[in-house]
Amino acid sequence: MKLYDEQEETLVANAAPTEARAMPEVSVFLPVYNEEPNLLPLHAKLDEALKALGRSAEIIYVDDGSSDGSLSVLRQIARRDDRVRVVALKRNYGQTAAMAAGIDAAEGDVLIPMDADLQNDPADIIRLLNKMDEGYDVVSGWRKNRQDTLVTRKIPSMIANRLISWIGGVPLHDYGCSLKAYRRESLEDVKLYGEMHRFIPIYAAWAGARVTEIPVAHHPRTMGQSKYGLSRTIKVIFDLVTIKFMASYQTKPLYLFGFAGLLTFGVSLLSALLACLMKFADWPHHADFIQTPLPVMAMVMLVLGIQLFLMGLLAEMLVRTYHESQSKRIYAVRERIGFGSRES
Repeated sequence: MKLYDEQEETLVANAAPTEARAMPEVSVFLPVYNEEPNLLPLHAKLDEALKALGRSAEIIYVDDGSSDGSLSVLRQIARRDDRVRVVALKRNYGQTAAMAAGIDAAEGDVLIPMDADLQNDPADIIRLLNKMDEGYDVVSGWRKNRQDTLVTRKIPSMIANRLISWIGGVPLHDYGCSLKAYRRESLEDVKLYGEMHRFIPIYAAWAGARVTEIPVAHHPRTMGQSKYGLSRTIKVIFDLVTIKFMASYQTKPLYLFGFAGLLTFGVSLLSALLACLMKFADWPHHADFIQTPLPVMAMVMLVLGIQLFLMGLLAEMLVRTYHESQSKRIYAVRERIGFGSRES
């Protein structure tokens, strides 16, 4: 606890006095899940990095249902630093939902997500912004010298990044790096589901955003434990299927389901034709029509074809209508800290 007190004194000395603030130019938001020992050192580094920007900034911490003392530390930071706001979710919804909460809460013209585990370096923020000033809408971080285990993290990530780049049509080396910079308008129409926060550059590129990447620092984790492993790869694969569908068939989904339906209709027609030949033309010779499964196959494939035309489209439409037409979020907030009025 003494370490926290000493670091808090440093934060108090560096923080701006509490008063009404203008709208920030830059919003940095960080999903937090059980990162208690990292938060004060991280905030000290963020404070130093944001002072070097020469731009107004805010910091949004999204507590994703932490079970340790993370939220308590975030309350301390918010009391001491007027730039800080905290969104505490009711339970652990996952990184994508926490990212969505950060995007919704951010008020800056440029939004910068990053991890709260001290592996991303806040000093890279100014480099992202300088690259964005060259005319880009999205600048993605690339952990070129990634400090993670080879078998469980680096190799699966390398394969996934190449696959995502090929399917999404946006060639980036490191979709999994949280440290990125987005112009606000490039995120306005982005809806996040599943594990799709890593695919935001693809959505932005589809909307016409200019996307690039730069190498950023990556430090080994020294405190706390990683929350992610190989199990998340399966979810990413499923989301890739959705990305491919959205990329190729978002405005013409019947092309996909209709093609599959036509194949099953073809099998149904062929089965029915063979059944008729067996029944009425005795072909093949002495074939037993009573024992053949062809009539049943013809009917099953016919029904399956109709389902392929209708059920996939209906399910997709229902899910998106439920969330988007009612502006339903994919998370619930327990409390909001430091969201006072601002000067416009």
